[in-house]
Parts: sequence; structure tokens; C-alpha cells
Amino acid sequence: MSRPVYIVDGARTPFLKARGKPGPFTPVDLAVQCGRPLLMRQPFAPSAIDLAILGCVNVIQDEMNPARVAALRLGLGEQTVAFTVQINCGSGMQSIDTAYRYIRDGSHQMILAGGTEALSHAPLVFRHAATEWFGDMARAGSTFEKAQKLAEVRPGFFSPIIGLERGLTDPITDLNMGQTAEVLAHRFNIDRATADAYAVDSHKRLAAAQESGRLAGEVMPAFDRDGQVHAQDDGVRPDSSLEKLAKLAPAFEKPFGKVTPGNSSQITDGASWVLLASETAVEAHGLTPLARITDSEWAALDPAIMGLGPVLASTPLAQRHGLDVDDIDLWEINEAFAAQVLACLAAWQDDDFCRDVLGYDAAFGRVDRDRLNVDGGAISLGHPVGTSGNRIVLHLANALKADNKRRGIATECIGGGQGGAMLLEAA
Repeated sequence: MSRPVYIVDGARTPFLKARGKPGPFTPVDLAVQCGRPLLMRQPFAPSAIDLAILGCVNVIQDEMNPARVAALRLGLGEQTVAFTVQINCGSGMQSIDTAYRYIRDGSHQMILAGGTEALSHAPLVFRHAATEWFGDMARAGSTFEKAQKLAEVRPGFFSPIIGLERGLTDPITDLNMGQTAEVLAHRFNIDRATADAYAVDSHKRLAAAQESGRLAGEVMPAFDRDGQVHAQDDGVRPDSSLEKLAKLAPAFEKPFGKVTPGNSSQITDGASWVLLASETAVEAHGLTPLARITDSEWAALDPAIMGLGPVLASTPLAQRHGLDVDDIDLWEINEAFAAQVLACLAAWQDDDFCRDVLGYDAAFGRVDRDRLNVDGGAISLGHPVGTSGNRIVLHLANALKADNKRRGIATECIGGGQGGAMLLEAA
């Protein structure tokens, strides 16, 4: 028997822009920073939580299985199982989806599901030739053998590769994520000015949300070891304009590319948690749900056009429930790139695409911009890869409640050619 599953609360850290060196928080630090205030405001002890699941892509060497490390630091107790999930950009949503299915099927009552990422802590990696040399040097027995190996040292051995750069390059197509967005911009005729205009709007919306206090219950201040308070997302540029963005050079396909640093998501550190509960747990603890998870969907496609993942995941999800585009009150589409989001919107309005790829008789329809990412997205917030899928679900739940809306979809593209989507309804 399928049981109702509720999102009863959630919190995230501010998203902190990477600035060329390791930031003040590791992935587990971030998860603890927003997890503690979230648990402190609950009417039950942390030990009442059955399970902790945490999405994380770039796990650092000092925090293997960050879910377990975070769970213990949060006081969930030694008896609480915790595991980490990884599906690139969908990791934070995968944690929610796994928790949703456990509770729906009756094996668990309350689960803490989150995502965390500290991209500023991504490692520098030695080149293959250098690691071979270090290995040979370690095996050299005599002084003569060691001297021989020392003579083979090359300056390039000590010029490391940026691990994040390789991690954001698809190993099948050898395209980095920005290049896949360029493919979509070409396919759907997304011009540079339209992409820049979308980016400006993302910054304006986030700035307005910060100014109005809409994020107050969602974003928890983070306190670093030097006593500095990080109170809000710090990558937002309220003064962003088309004139400023037009001065930026293409980042991936010079000189005529459409994707620039200004209309792409930012490299960022951040964490997010949501607390899921069964109807039994809601009643037992007197909880007030934010939203109910209705369903979820995952899809896969050619990695070269991975940015269309939201279309392939969201449309079947809506179709399964007999929903048209206008039946969705709010959309949260992770803004990996402006061109990528705009390509998804264009695909939904393309008769041929919807017929040939989705099996529709005609176009799915137009997603009203007033219903999409109403408080900005990853272009202004940043995209901590393992976290973003969790954040968009949390924010959708909060926005549905704040705006008195009935139904919404949170969805993201996933590096490697996949997509995830989650359908929420007002509780």
C-alpha cells in the first residue's frame, strides 16, 4: 500500500561563491551548519529520525561517507544508519527520492535527506606521468636507483590538473558541461542577448527575495571558525545588467559562443536538508507539513544534450498524472546555464520535438516565466552540485506554501545525460 509522504521542514546554508581557494567549510561542515538549527526547532529528539541520506559528489578524503559523519555530528545517534548517494547534479534530489520511497512503502517513518558540496575544496590532481614517477620512486631500493629516478623529474610533474575541470567534463563525449549548453543553444536558436537577459532576471529575483525576507526560514546563517557570519547567498549581483554581461567573452566556444561566466551557474559551496515524514509521524509529533511528495521521475539521454534532462523527466511525470503545462503552478528548474533552461522551454513549445521525442500529439506548451524560478536560481545562487537538487525541492515546497499554490515540479539536468523531476502538492 502506498502511504502519503510529507516534507515537514527543511533548511539550507547560504550558498558561498568559490574564490580561488578552499572555503571556510567542508561538505560535512556545511551539512552540520544548516542541520543543527533545523533539528533544534523540531518537537522531537534527533534520535527519532530513522535514517539520514546525503547527496555529495566531491567527497573529500577526510570525510568518507559524509552522511554518516554528519549524522553523528548532528546527534542522530550511533544506531542511526546513514549513507551517501551520488548521481552528479541530481544527488540532492536522489536523497529525497530514496527517502520518499522508503516512507511510501512503509519501512521508515522519518528521514533526513540532504545534499552538500564544497566545490572550493575540489582537489588539484597530479598528472598520470607524475603519479607513475612517484610510484617508481617509492619502489627504488638503492641510492643509485633513487638517483636515476631523480634524474627523470620533469617540471610538468608539479603542474597539477584542476580536478573540478575534469569532473565537469563528460568522459563519453569529451564535452564539458558548458559545451553541452552551447549544443542546445545552437539546436534551439538561443541567442546571447536572450541568455543574458535570463541571467539578469535571475539575479534580480534573488535580490528581491533576500530583500523581502522570503528566504528567512529557509536559509540558516553559517558561522566559520574565525567567527565570521555568512548570512546569505553571496554570489548575487543586484546591479547585473545586459550592458555588463555583454562585455563578457564566451567561456567555452570562442569567439561566437552564447555561454559566458555571466549566464552560467556559479561554482559554489552549500548544503541543504529536508525532513520527510509519514502520516503516522506527522500525527505522532504534531508536525505541520510544507508539502506532499506526489511522485518522481528519472530519465536518461545523450550526454551531449544533457541539459534537456528536465524535459525528459518532467513531461512523463506530468503526463502520468493527467497534468497539462498550465496545471503546474510553480516550476523550479535548476539553472545550470541560461541557454540550457531556455532550451528546455523551447523544447516544450516545439511540436516536432514533443511528437518525436516525447510521444505527444503536439507541443506540451509554454511555461509561464512568472511560474518559473520565482526567486532566482543557480545563475544567481550558485550550483553546489550535490546540493542543488535538494535546494530546488525545498524551495518549491516553501514557495507553494508562501504563495498559496497547489502544485509544482522541481527538476534538473544531470551531467552524464540524465534528468530528475519531483512533483509536489500543497499539504
